[in-house]
Amino acid sequence: MVSNALTKADFIKTSLRSYFLQNGFNYGNYQGLGYANMLYPALRKMYKDDDDALQAVLKENIEFYNTNMHFVPFVTSLHLVMLENGTPSSEIRNIKMAMMGPLAGIGDSLSQFVLAPLLGTIGASLAYDGLLLGPILYLLGMNIVLLIVKILCGLLGYNLGTSIIGKMTSEIEKISNVASMIGVTVISGLAFNFVKITTPIQYAASVPGTEEQQIVSLQSMLDAIAPNLLPCAFLGLVFYLIKVKKWTTIKLVLLTIALGIVLSVLHIVA
Repeated sequence: MVSNALTKADFIKTSLRSYFLQNGFNYGNYQGLGYANMLYPALRKMYKDDDDALQAVLKENIEFYNTNMHFVPFVTSLHLVMLENGTPSSEIRNIKMAMMGPLAGIGDSLSQFVLAPLLGTIGASLAYDGLLLGPILYLLGMNIVLLIVKILCGLLGYNLGTSIIGKMTSEIEKISNVASMIGVTVISGLAFNFVKITTPIQYAASVPGTEEQQIVSLQSMLDAIAPNLLPCAFLGLVFYLIKVKKWTTIKLVLLTIALGIVLSVLHIVA
């Protein structure tokens, strides 16, 4: 039985635990362990002495997750509010996964392409003039701003959740389905942008009415049928192996490396 025992202090504590998000990073579930670790104190308080329920919800949240550590408190706060309000775990998961990509993009852009260059330029110019204040300004500026971002994101998720979850209980399933579709669309788009598979296979074809031959590229034919057909086929194979055959990430990585080497040596793919 879930207990509505969480206070605003618990949400802030959970937000600060985002500093440990990367501690359990691995290539099996990326930040999955860190995400569950962020939630643990709050979940322990919610489930009190119900160890079986606590273990079940922790197991649900050690799955693959990968987002920006400074914006993840928004997700965890919203997650906990929804959990307290009895939202089904499948619907929470859909929303959690849908926010993973967009928040990663916003957070990475803010920390790596806005704050770091801005404060780095100021700090470097001061250091170039021989002032110790330069590196100090950079370190303090980065850490203070990102700490504020973490806390504000956690409180925003808490306030947003408490203000709308109760009012939208009847619509939460629709929102969850939409979030799931958005998440799948984003991940699919990323996959096709990063998976590059082409074939160098060519063959000679006779030109009708002449004795000439024309070199035909198999890749051009595939692109005419459907662009990115080979990456799509490979992603379909990976999905099948994960969903049906329950393959682990390690096995998939080894298969990809083996196929890449063998097919490249045989000049089937490039």
